[in-house]
Amino acid sequence: MNEPIVNLMLALEHGLTEDEYNKVLEKLGRVPTFTELGIISVMWSEHASYKNSIKYIKTLPKDSPAMLSKAGEENAGVIDIGDNQAICFKIESHNHPSAKEPFHGAATGVGGILRDIFTMGARPICALNSLRFGDISDPEVKRLMKGVVEGIGHYGNCFGVPTVGGEIYFEDAYRGNPLVNAMAVGLLEHKNLMSAKAAGFGNFVVYVGAKTGRDGIHGTTFASEELNDESEGQKSAVQVGDPYTEKLLMEATLEVIEKKLVVGLQDMGAAGLTCSSSEMSAKAETGIEIDTALVPQREKNMSAYEILLSESQERMLLVVTPDNFNAVKDIFEKWDLNIAKIGFVTDDKIFRVRHNGVIKSEIPANFLVLGGEAPVYDREVKIPAYFEKTRNYDQASTLKPDNYNFILKQLLGIPNIASKKAIYSQYDYMIQTNTLIEPGGDAALIRIKNLKDNSSVNNSKTKAIAVSVDCNGRYCFLDPYEGAKGAVAESARNVLCTGAKPIAITNNLNFGNPYKPEVYWTFVEVIRGIKDACEMFGTPVTGGNVSFYNERVTKDSNHTPAVATSIYPTPTIGMLGVLDDISKAITTDFKNEGDIIYLLGENCNEIGGSEYQKLILKKTMGMPPIVDLRKELLLQQTFLELVNKKIIKSAHDCSDGGLAVALFEKCLKKDQGLLGCQIDYEMIHRADFELFGESHARIAISLHPNNEKDFIEMCKNNEQPFQRLGIVTNNRFIVKSFIDIELSELRFIYENAIL
Repeated sequence: MNEPIVNLMLALEHGLTEDEYNKVLEKLGRVPTFTELGIISVMWSEHASYKNSIKYIKTLPKDSPAMLSKAGEENAGVIDIGDNQAICFKIESHNHPSAKEPFHGAATGVGGILRDIFTMGARPICALNSLRFGDISDPEVKRLMKGVVEGIGHYGNCFGVPTVGGEIYFEDAYRGNPLVNAMAVGLLEHKNLMSAKAAGFGNFVVYVGAKTGRDGIHGTTFASEELNDESEGQKSAVQVGDPYTEKLLMEATLEVIEKKLVVGLQDMGAAGLTCSSSEMSAKAETGIEIDTALVPQREKNMSAYEILLSESQERMLLVVTPDNFNAVKDIFEKWDLNIAKIGFVTDDKIFRVRHNGVIKSEIPANFLVLGGEAPVYDREVKIPAYFEKTRNYDQASTLKPDNYNFILKQLLGIPNIASKKAIYSQYDYMIQTNTLIEPGGDAALIRIKNLKDNSSVNNSKTKAIAVSVDCNGRYCFLDPYEGAKGAVAESARNVLCTGAKPIAITNNLNFGNPYKPEVYWTFVEVIRGIKDACEMFGTPVTGGNVSFYNERVTKDSNHTPAVATSIYPTPTIGMLGVLDDISKAITTDFKNEGDIIYLLGENCNEIGGSEYQKLILKKTMGMPPIVDLRKELLLQQTFLELVNKKIIKSAHDCSDGGLAVALFEKCLKKDQGLLGCQIDYEMIHRADFELFGESHARIAISLHPNNEKDFIEMCKNNEQPFQRLGIVTNNRFIVKSFIDIELSELRFIYENAIL
């Protein structure tokens, strides 16, 4: 391969700025080679370096007595759950690849996040996803959604991990730039916690897994720029995955970890071999020397540049002592996987690359990586101009509905509210047989067992974890600070509604172009909101992902560039909770006729950003629901006390569609039966605002009449607001004189809106 001459123009084409290129010249004292330019361009891309976000991400709370691996230190966060066990979990985006190749983009997003989990020594026990698309009536949106859902289902089902929960929203803001955020959760024993460090001078650097091809080259830089019409030519940047190979890779990896045969390991995800090798050496403050010609390849005549930048899937990098290499080799060959010694650990802190012995790159490892000498920026901020219009909206001007029955039916038919069974039924959510609460509830609940023999860890009780992903992009559009607080609060409530205590989060921060001051302002405000909420709840941020440049650029009829349109700020929150005894688990649905329905919390007079408002006005206006973090914390504390006393029989968070929708969803029993309700409480605000507003800090519960006295006493002792709503009945959904509908009619609308 005749390598091009490296100059400023070529550096700009690789995504570097002029200042960054000059920094490279100064550091190296020479013009970089073409291979070095490729290495630096991917490592300094937004996707790998977090150069426009790391300053603010560092302000998020990361400390907790339960934290075994802090944010940014390893591939994923690790939380102690007792009994010498820990949970490893993380969420990441695969937005741009999914926009170009929805099936493969989503599938490899799942594969990548699963590798992050078992790289840490954890066996994946469940997966979730958070998806955003444009208007579902658009044929192109349907095509994208179909491909993404099939890709997620294919990879998870074949790999053998249950996909147990998630969320999906349809908004015009995501047209042309869908969001595909994949989350995975793993279980490990403390003794098997693995680090991604290249320690030990002279230790072997070992490549394992699938062979390297040209797929995914520049995938990292592709994820660090806006989508436009030219992006159609970048489909080669989308990787192709093989879940069956990944399953073998997981088993082999966990075996060598269990047998203490490896010093460190890291998966080859974004930026491939370049990222894994340079990051592992920088973390250990060592150097690495590799020869790319030794890498197993599935295509002929690949250059060092191509091998280093390839993002082919199902590959890992190991650091192994010489005396353990043969044992490691035997295990990976037993699992029918490629293994090759491609280099060794050095003591000079240089990331050195050869190809057939010829030096192609010599760069200080620390110069390349996040936390080292990679650039860090703080961009200009500006409050968006649209705030003047949205915040001046007077919600009192909203006309009162004449027919509440009609409004409820319309709300239940909105894709954002309607049943997602047509989607999650394509996922195998019962594999591994530990799923206690299936998709469709507030959060998934997963039984925790002994990893060796699948038995209960503690003979007296079996514990579980609850997991949920949540974000309302509309709220963040209207007020990113309140919206971000709301995302954390809602994810905590959803986990809470299973009976579990929220203990930690991971996040996937999706935004437009950070060079736009209005976009960067929303990012900064979102970070502030997450920080305040997590500090109040005691839920540290264990790690996550930032995805900028989520914009769609199109051309008008004269083929001139149009203004790029940003997505809504979308900070997806993945919440982890722990339930110490599954006998205390709670589900959403009503249990028996005659049970009493209560609201924990207060209805507020606010409809900004709600589905009801969008239905009536056809646009999003006003302020989103305000989050009182102290009320949220009080709600959590009171609810957990009620759970421990086994007073509550069902619980459901009030969010999209408001109280009326939450109560209807509680009427749907798991066995496809129906229990109705008769609601007759005294309203303080406008009926439509109380029934369809989406105020925070509210949970609709039901309890047996015998427990009513204890419930009231406990709430009063805690100064927790509560209100008696009505009773559980049969067949009909009745709310005072406003709503009276046969439940079977509502269920038909709810379950058939998304097909």
